[in-house]
Amino acid sequence: MTQHFDVLIIGTGSGNSILTPDFDDKQVAIVERGVFGGTCLNRGCIPSKMFVYAAEVAELAETVGPRLGVNTSFSGADWPAIRDRVFDRIDPIASGGEHYRDIEQDHVTVFKGNARFTGHKVVAVELNDGGTVDVTADEVVLAAGARVSIPEVVSASGVTFHTSDSIMRIDELPRHLIVLGGGYIGAELGNVFGMLGSDVSIVVRSDRMLRQEDPDISSRFTDAYASKFNVYTNAPVLEISGGDGEVEVTITQNGEPVTISGDMLLVATGRTPNGTELNVEATGVGLDEYGYVVTDEFLQTGVDGVWALGDITNPAQLKHTANAEARVVAHNIVNPDELRPIDRRLTPHAIFGHPQVAGAGLTEPEAIAAGYTISTVVQPYGAAAYGWAMEDTESVCKLIADADTRLLLGAHIIGPQASTLIQQLIQGMTFGQTVDEMASAQLYIHPALSEVVEQALLEL
Repeated sequence: MTQHFDVLIIGTGSGNSILTPDFDDKQVAIVERGVFGGTCLNRGCIPSKMFVYAAEVAELAETVGPRLGVNTSFSGADWPAIRDRVFDRIDPIASGGEHYRDIEQDHVTVFKGNARFTGHKVVAVELNDGGTVDVTADEVVLAAGARVSIPEVVSASGVTFHTSDSIMRIDELPRHLIVLGGGYIGAELGNVFGMLGSDVSIVVRSDRMLRQEDPDISSRFTDAYASKFNVYTNAPVLEISGGDGEVEVTITQNGEPVTISGDMLLVATGRTPNGTELNVEATGVGLDEYGYVVTDEFLQTGVDGVWALGDITNPAQLKHTANAEARVVAHNIVNPDELRPIDRRLTPHAIFGHPQVAGAGLTEPEAIAAGYTISTVVQPYGAAAYGWAMEDTESVCKLIADADTRLLLGAHIIGPQASTLIQQLIQGMTFGQTVDEMASAQLYIHPALSEVVEQALLEL
């Protein structure tokens, strides 16, 4: 049986937000193989940050309060209570979103199952409750996201492991969690479990955690984590074994094998776009060498009427970029004569570990490689009044400017509220302000933490 629609959306993360009132007069099909709402809502950004906040409260009570003369301490976490607070709030949103689309909106049909292209703009959906339906549409939106990437050494071991998809719903805290990967997922979730009471070992293949950050930032972050967890850098994994609630990870350190023993393994070694899962080549859509769907600046693929957005096409794999892309696709579908391009010139990001990290623009090595003559400054939080009041001795704001044009090329912050402090710099970079204009053309509230940014700009 074949059903035809005006619009077919594959994936209910940012793809779900395409359906503005402009689509009320169109027959729309949505395909979702997992939980409605996508990764961010159900097993990514939102639940993880709810855990992050709980862990931050624990860490502040344990380490900061006593240093300031406040009699706080951390005596343990009620993990089931923390977990249930998170998902008792999130799960109804997911189910409510699906009910709204499928039941309350007459022009929308939701298919739960796996989608694969079998021909030109023909999608076969293997329904979760049995059976198959072929779906065709005038306009097709690929918004199926990405999936966890599992290294061969893990999959071949036969050892039970968790990923970010599953670990937030476990029943009790692990005694000793071993984390494979030093990127943002390993940094955030490793800190959650470490601060709530687990011993944590983090295994990193390269010489530092968060290796895509500016070296000044990633080295400081690695040092901060090494002061509270077991962090193994330059540590390729040789073997993984275990059973009966135990896991052993054998790595190389200084040319010698070292075995780490724990009771739970978290694999956080990256994510892979789902273009191949959809068999997009069957409809003529191209993939790049890394498996991302190829689009033009209007987010059109090489096939007329097929669009792509989010993690399936953008290596940044960030929710705010996917949301921006969804707005572009929504506009372009209903306004084919007034296409808008996506603006990816500046893609800010944040990592909600402890310390927080945020960045926008070029790192120092990238700026040098691009041929810029640069000026840089690394400004400590403690030089500003509020940072001094916090007795912060580790956090910094690093700025990189073009020495000729005085434009800000890169902004990188590590420390409390980094994800908030960087926003004023993102705005200045977006609207082409020089560092001098950012520093002096506005008043900074004293003694707010934002003075850290002001002082860094003044140094430039």
